[in-house]
Amino acid sequence: MTITHEHPACILALDTCTESCSAALQYQGQIYAELADAPREHSQRLLPMVDSVLKQAGISVDKVAAIAYGRGPGSFTGIRICTSMTQGLALGLDIPVIGISTLAAMAQRAIREHQAEQVLCTIDARMGEVYWGQFVAINGIATLIGKEMVSAPADVQLQLDTQAPIVGCGTGFDAYPELLTLGEGILVLNSVKYPDARAMLILAEIGIKAGLVTTVDALEPVYLRDTVTWKKLPGRE
Repeated sequence: MTITHEHPACILALDTCTESCSAALQYQGQIYAELADAPREHSQRLLPMVDSVLKQAGISVDKVAAIAYGRGPGSFTGIRICTSMTQGLALGLDIPVIGISTLAAMAQRAIREHQAEQVLCTIDARMGEVYWGQFVAINGIATLIGKEMVSAPADVQLQLDTQAPIVGCGTGFDAYPELLTLGEGILVLNSVKYPDARAMLILAEIGIKAGLVTTVDALEPVYLRDTVTWKKLPGRE
């Protein structure tokens, strides 16, 4: 199926990269979504969610023109589930895919739901580290400043304007409250703790228009860590 600018794509978005599991569908100007806090149940919950949003829209899966998938960062297992589910669906439908950052999806939620202008997103990466990225709202869209990183909380370097309000999102603030000392006015949104496939849709639509879709063979999860977790455990460095 050809994706054109004149005819917005029917986009399916999937995410299982954190404790949350979500699916969302954009079709004919409407959005249909499912979201659940379901750690360790992602592989059982995701496909029923896909069926649900398709039924809500009243369409069959062959109407989907592209799949947006949560590419990470997040849990290794969650990222693998999301990418494997995306591969299976995209191969069967012979449609392109586009990876969406979990950190950007959280920032987009904060911008859409709370009119945030500056967002620091963090995900607890375990082992004393945090995945983090900082975003500003440009025309209502989360735009990354610098790079997404993984580091110790003490090594997070804020590039946002500390003289203006900064919104904090994600589990990193729960695990490492010292992150709040990066700026005097950081307000943590407990309602935006995880990414949501619904927020991925606008980012996917922009990416599709920019020609950023790929074939399923070029699907690229983003772990940020270059080494496997067990290698960093005591005695296994």
